[in-house]
Amino acid sequence: MSRLTGPDFIGIQAQDLAEARHFYGDRLGLSVLQETPESVVFDSKPIPFAVRKPRVDLDAAQGKLGWCVALWFACDDAQTLHDRLVTEGLPSIFPPKDGPFGRYFAFCDPFGYTITVHTA
Repeated sequence: MSRLTGPDFIGIQAQDLAEARHFYGDRLGLSVLQETPESVVFDSKPIPFAVRKPRVDLDAAQGKLGWCVALWFACDDAQTLHDRLVTEGLPSIFPPKDGPFGRYFAFCDPFGYTITVHTA
């Protein structure tokens, strides 16, 4: 019987790929694996993460991006990353706290997605 084996690729949609490359690459430290006019794929482990040009009307979805989806990223030190991002002016949705997967916090990316970061 065929069955799912688990997530293999995660992608979100955003209007501005250059901003996505800057935010996730330069600010958060993900290396670019592949870049096309339609997408930026980051070399995240263990699952590749990408931002692609929209296939839906994102203006109509404003304020609802990522509803009912949890995007968690592993980090070597969530507290330190949180403190740096706040110093750079990126407000967190909630400050770091201890949870079932280690210390974690959440912020909103430039496109409206909530991203949770935890110390792995």
